Amino acid sequence: MAQKGKNIVFRRLIRSYVTSVISISLVLVLMAAAAVFAANAGGVARWFKENMAVSVLLKQSTSEKEGRALAESLSSRPYVKESRFVSKEEGAEEMKSLLGEDFLSVFESSPIPISIDLKLDGDFITADSLDKVKADLLSDRRVEEVVYQETLVDALNANLRRISLVVGIVIVLLLVISFALISNTVRLNIYARRFTIHTMSLVGAKRSFIARPFVRQAVVQGAVSGLIASGLLYALIRWLSRDSDLLTMLLDMRLVWAVLACTVLAGIAICVVSTLLVVRKVAYISKDNLYY
Repeated sequence: MAQKGKNIVFRRLIRSYVTSVISISLVLVLMAAAAVFAANAGGVARWFKENMAVSVLLKQSTSEKEGRALAESLSSRPYVKESRFVSKEEGAEEMKSLLGEDFLSVFESSPIPISIDLKLDGDFITADSLDKVKADLLSDRRVEEVVYQETLVDALNANLRRISLVVGIVIVLLLVISFALISNTVRLNIYARRFTIHTMSLVGAKRSFIARPFVRQAVVQGAVSGLIASGLLYALIRWLSRDSDLLTMLLDMRLVWAVLACTVLAGIAICVVSTLLVVRKVAYISKDNLYY
């Protein structure tokens, strides 16, 4: 009979432990996902900026040889990440895809000029920097016009600032919520053993002695939860990037691995701190309050 009672208690402890680990893991996954986005926010912003096209339209008198030479020389300038020469034929094909096959029939000769498509370094995608880049490009006698969407640049920079602010607020809220939820989970587990803790304090056990086994359990619980959360998040990233390389390009995997390692450490730290706070409170609870 006594053995049966021990088995029931053991199963309940195991069930409680597993439930706690799952709850903590899910909270850590949310926190780690926000942290991964925040850590890579600069890279994501830079990717959007560097994929904004700047078109350099050349004068009609410019030959293809001169245009190709200019495209090659532009690629070496510090603000240019990539340059692509676009011939009249390529430009006409692009316009046909946008405006239809018959759009050139109204012209006696093709109005499509030779052009160069530029992708700029992300540091230069600001209103002031683009003005300087435009002036530098127009200083070349072969350049007729420099075209880019100024409103898109302003909107992109403004939205990126807003997104960074929102992500920062979300991370702070998730940290608070994570600590609260994990603390409550740990508190419930320890409070279930309040009679044992109270008995230990009655026989003169020091607070550090009482807390030691609970802290060891908290370290294991936090580490296991952190590893599960890190594994789930890494699996999610791999699943999302299986059909496209876009996510791989946007994310710096060194930062991702750093966040995953910090997730394990955060799980341990939050569990240990929560355990110490709860044990300190329960160890000195009065006998009358043990049943409430």
